[in-house]
Amino acid sequence: MDFSDRILSWYAQNKRDLPWRKTRDPYNVWLSEIIMQQTRVAQGLPYYLRFIERFPEVADLARASEEEVLKTWQGLGYYSRARNLHATAQRVATDYQGTFPATYKELMDLKGVGPYTAAAIGSICFDLLTPVVDGNVYRVLSRYFGVELPVNSGEGSRYIADLAGQVMSKESPGNYNQALMEFGALQCIPRNPDCLACPLSDSCVALAKKKVSQLPVKLPKKAVRKRYFNYFMPVDPDFQTLLIKRKDKGIWRGLYEFPLLESELELPDEKAEAQILEGVFTQLNEPLKFVKCNPIPLVHKLSHQHLFVTFRILYLGHGLRGGVPITKMQSYPVPIPIANFMETVKNSYF
Repeated sequence: MDFSDRILSWYAQNKRDLPWRKTRDPYNVWLSEIIMQQTRVAQGLPYYLRFIERFPEVADLARASEEEVLKTWQGLGYYSRARNLHATAQRVATDYQGTFPATYKELMDLKGVGPYTAAAIGSICFDLLTPVVDGNVYRVLSRYFGVELPVNSGEGSRYIADLAGQVMSKESPGNYNQALMEFGALQCIPRNPDCLACPLSDSCVALAKKKVSQLPVKLPKKAVRKRYFNYFMPVDPDFQTLLIKRKDKGIWRGLYEFPLLESELELPDEKAEAQILEGVFTQLNEPLKFVKCNPIPLVHKLSHQHLFVTFRILYLGHGLRGGVPITKMQSYPVPIPIANFMETVKNSYF
């Protein structure tokens, strides 16, 4: 029994019961792949079910507004995925009459679809011989074949991609790709895998050479950037606040937030008050009350940056132009730190 046969045999006995594995509909498979990028199954599964319930067909997703899509996605992070999801649904509905293209090249041309996602859709839905390569695949192949090239280098990633193509099942490419990813997620896990229970233990190079904990090899990551987000929630006498849509190309584009003052370091309260009145709120009168809601900044960790977030409430003596009723602010798509703050502030301050 060769490598691919063993992987498929293990998969038949151990695969998780997941809804997107019960269909070969490209819409469902594509949706699951986009949602599950850099996301644990336990976190992503409710979002998948939510999207399928709200947008059962690609045409339904295409007709939705960007704000509706972002609101449905809220809390999952990496919001560019949601915007790309929406753009691709619109293109499939318009350019392909609601039917996903069946070639690797055309799939790669869809926004937000890279080599991994195109390979997954192509193999699962159309039996294309396109191997998927994700973190789980890097780990399994590096350990089993004893690959010591850094997998996050150009040479290493190309080597693993070529190896993945050589050993994949030609008879059942879709099942094989899912099996290999599942094997990495459940059996050949990053730390302390149960090698004694592994069906590949008799021929695994890393196990034979006692290098399981050393593989895969990875180059050091870039330093994490620290950013300080100082949010100010204005509240007028009519209990309205102000939400502003982010338009820059950085994180959270298209989401709403309270007026923001970003700083190099955490701001003392008196300095924050002075800067916000001189900057963001130059059009407002002196606030009646200035309240810092979280004395210690909460840390919101993203892949390459850590956000140190504080919230302050400004109670104003006059009405806000373009204000949003506090009772309706949670209907807007917002970053998860702001969503959590809204929930807290609704119960604690008003």
